[in-house]
Amino acid sequence: MSRTMSRPARMAGLSLVEMMIAMVIGLVLMLGVIQVFTASQAASRLSEGAARVQENARFALDFLERDIRMAGHMGCINDQAHVVRGEGDPQVHLGADEGSGAPLDFRVAIQGYEAPDTAPGDTLTMGETWAAPGSLPAALAGLSPAPAGGSDVLVLRYLAAEGVPVENITVDGGDSQLDMDADRVARLTAGGVGEPTLFGVADCGHADIFRGSLASNAVTAAGVDLGRYTAQPVGQTMLYRGESMVYYVGRNATTGLPGLRRARANGAGEYSVNEELVEGIESLQLLFGLDTTTAIGVDQAPAGNITTLATASDVTTDTGSTGAGQWLRVGQVKLGLLASSPSPASAGAGVNPVSVLGVAVEPGDGNDGRLRSAYEVTVALRNRLFGN
Repeated sequence: MSRTMSRPARMAGLSLVEMMIAMVIGLVLMLGVIQVFTASQAASRLSEGAARVQENARFALDFLERDIRMAGHMGCINDQAHVVRGEGDPQVHLGADEGSGAPLDFRVAIQGYEAPDTAPGDTLTMGETWAAPGSLPAALAGLSPAPAGGSDVLVLRYLAAEGVPVENITVDGGDSQLDMDADRVARLTAGGVGEPTLFGVADCGHADIFRGSLASNAVTAAGVDLGRYTAQPVGQTMLYRGESMVYYVGRNATTGLPGLRRARANGAGEYSVNEELVEGIESLQLLFGLDTTTAIGVDQAPAGNITTLATASDVTTDTGSTGAGQWLRVGQVKLGLLASSPSPASAGAGVNPVSVLGVAVEPGDGNDGRLRSAYEVTVALRNRLFGN
């Protein structure tokens, strides 16, 4: 019997050429996946950066618009009308020189300070050192952190929007005590001001600004005679918290990045509360709309027409009563913000030039990858809409 030997099976596999072709195809596919991932990641960073810039700018404009509209609020009658009446109102019992820029100069409701080379037509270049406003009053020069370069400074003074009806007025030895409804006194501490020391009392004829101390439902004004006011319900006397604040751009001490800051003054004339409101604001630019009446007074009422836009330096640089009279003409503020993303948005971001109220912002030699946009808005001072 014969036995047939089987032929060994041929081994199956890939040749070197086939393996190299497969590797090339795989590498091409991987490259495509990586490119799609990279593009998607860049688009996500850019979208997030744009969203953060818009969000920050919206919050910054909201803070600024709300407080600018309140400038000059002195109760029933605005500060221009008080001047036209010629009865010495508002009476400021705080010892600040008129027009000096001191935090407690409530005779001047709004003031600005211009940074060098930031007028319409000027140019700021990213990466270069921008100059800060010069000749600032001592209180502003002492702000910490200091005002950043390339950005204007805005000072606002007014009585808070909500007041408390005064139910009783007692004057004893030159001191005054104002008693209020205990259920409404919380209006004086709204907005995070737990212990207010600046107050204003006003009816529809007069206004007085003074230092005071709040205890329970009463405010005591030492050395201030408020006997000319009549308590409610006979009179229309209301008690308000006095607000003196400055808006500016300063660098965060921890991150070193710029942001919009607001400092609030106390009764001692010190900017005791300084807070960063919004990060990523690199420049604040201001233009002031002026009433056509150049010298508002008893004989010349405001026309109510805003025909001129001027930088702070063009409004006035005078630090006396003459300068105070020029700031009384301001009935409108046009403000612009340069906002940047808190973190790099993409490798190509930030290279396109932008303009903020006519100030060109050009890219420098370097590129930090942050997305930048400019935002502008015009705000009317509701307490300066004289005759409208």
